[in-house]
Amino acid sequence: MKKKNKEDLYKENKLEASKLRIAIVSSDKCKPKKCHLECKKNCPIVKTGKFCIEVDHASKIAYISETLCIGCGICVKKCPFTSISIINLPKDINKDVVHRYGPNTFKLHRLPIPKLGQILGLVGTNGIGKSTALKILSSKLKPNLGKFNNPPEWRDILSFFRGNELQIFFTKLLEEKLSPIIKPQNLNTIIYMCRHDLSILDYLSDYVCCLWGKAGAYGVVTCPFSVREGINIFLDGFVPTDNLRIREESLNFKLATDQDATDEDKKRLHFYNYPTMVKTLNSFSLTIDKGHFSESEIFVLLGQNGSGKSTFIRLFAGLIKPDNLESLSFLESLSVSYKPQQIQAKFTGTVRQLLMSKLKGLYNDPYFNNEIIKPLKIESILDNQVLTLSGGELQKVAIIVTLAKNTNIYLIDEPSAYLDSEQRIIVSKIIKRFILNTNKTAFIVEHDFIMATYLADHVIVFDGQAGVNTVANTPQTLAAGMNKFLKIIDVTFRRDPTNYRPRINKYDSVKDKEQKLNGTYFIIDE
Repeated sequence: MKKKNKEDLYKENKLEASKLRIAIVSSDKCKPKKCHLECKKNCPIVKTGKFCIEVDHASKIAYISETLCIGCGICVKKCPFTSISIINLPKDINKDVVHRYGPNTFKLHRLPIPKLGQILGLVGTNGIGKSTALKILSSKLKPNLGKFNNPPEWRDILSFFRGNELQIFFTKLLEEKLSPIIKPQNLNTIIYMCRHDLSILDYLSDYVCCLWGKAGAYGVVTCPFSVREGINIFLDGFVPTDNLRIREESLNFKLATDQDATDEDKKRLHFYNYPTMVKTLNSFSLTIDKGHFSESEIFVLLGQNGSGKSTFIRLFAGLIKPDNLESLSFLESLSVSYKPQQIQAKFTGTVRQLLMSKLKGLYNDPYFNNEIIKPLKIESILDNQVLTLSGGELQKVAIIVTLAKNTNIYLIDEPSAYLDSEQRIIVSKIIKRFILNTNKTAFIVEHDFIMATYLADHVIVFDGQAGVNTVANTPQTLAAGMNKFLKIIDVTFRRDPTNYRPRINKYDSVKDKEQKLNGTYFIIDE
C-alpha cells in the first residue's frame, strides 16, 4: 500500500477542516434505556477522554457534539435503532443558518426571498424545510439563526439580513405593513405557494426557489430562479449556483408513442377485450364502452372528480358488480392487484413484519429489492409501527405490496397521493419500468398531469356530467386521449424543449389561442 506523503496528508487535513458536520439524533428512535450505549462506547473521541457523545441509561436521548465529532461514522453503524445520522457539508454554508429547532435536530439554511405582487413557488422534497420557511416568512416562527439556547432579538436578526431584501421584508412585517395572506388581487400582499404538482406550480408561480438537503436533517434554499429554470434545475438534479448535484440522475419526460413498440414486440404480447359495462350507484350512472388492453402497457384514467374513475377501478377489482351481469364472467376471469385511493393502516406490527408477511420470498429477492424497495428509500421506517406511518410513508408501503402480487393486471388509484414531487418522480419510474419489464398491464387513476403523461401508453377519458351520468370512452392513444380530455376542461399544454415536461399555457395567451385554433390541446412533438 502506497504511503501518503506530507503534502497528501496536508491536503486531506485541509479538506477535512473545510467541512461542517451535522449530527442528527432521532428523538423517536433513540432509546438509551433499551440499548448498551453502543454509540458512546465505540466513539474514538470519547475514548480519548473528550465528551463527544453524552448519554447514559437515564437519558431521554443521546447528545453528539458537532464540534468534536470527526465524522468517522462508527456511531451511525453501531446504533441498534439506526437513530443517528452524521452529514458533512461545506463549512462556509454555516454562516447561512436561519433556524434550528434544537441540538442534533433539523436546521434550515437561507430563506426564500419574497417579492411584492408576485407568487413565490417552493420546490423540494418532504421534510426539507418548506414549512419551516413558510412559518418564518408568515411570522409564525421567529428565526433563531441557529442559536437555539440563546435566541437572538429582532435587532440582531435584522442585522443578520443587512443588505438583503429580507431585511426590508422583516422590517415591514414587524411594522405590520405587510400581511402575508393568499390574496391575489392585493398587490401589497406576498403569495407563497408550496405544491407537489409541478405543472400547477409552474402555471401559478412568478418565480421559484428550490430546496435541497436531507429530509429531517437540513435544508438549503437556493436563490430565486425563473419558473422554467427553477423547475428544470430541480428535475435535472444539479444546482448551478451551489455547484452541487442533488440527485443522481435527471428525469426526462419524453412521452410514449405508438411507434415506440415494433411489430415484433406487438406480436409477442397478449391482447384482451373487455365488454361494455354499466354501473349505477344511487343517482350516479357510469357506462364503460367496450375496449381492449395488452401486456406491457399502462392505461391512465382521466376525468374530473366524480366522473367514475375509482368506480371503474373497483369494477375491474371485483369489489362491485356491474348492472349488466353478462359482463360478470369477464371480470371474474381477471387476476388483479388493487391499491385503493384511501389507504387504511390496519396491520398491527412493524413495516418489516408487514412486508415479510405480504412479500414472502420477494422480500429478499435481489431484483425486487433493487427495482422497487430500495428506490423508495423505506429503510428508515422498517422498524416503525404501521399504524404510526404518515400518509406518504403508507403510500410507499402500499405501492410495494401492490406490485409484489403476482397478477396480470395492476389497478392503482392515485399513486401520487401524499408524495412530494421527487417521490412522485421515483414512483413513476418504478411503475413504468416494472410494467414494461414484467409484461403486465396497469390501469392507473392519476391527477398529477406530469406523472400521468409520463406513465401513460394509452388514455381512457371520462366525459359527461360528473356525479350524475358519465361515460368511460374506449382507450385512445396518448396524444388523442390527452387532446380529448384537455378540450373538455379547456386547457392547452405545450412541451418544454429541455426535458419534454408538459407545461400549461397561460389562459388566452398567444400560444393558448394558437393551439385551440389548430385543435392541438396537447403537443407530443415540438
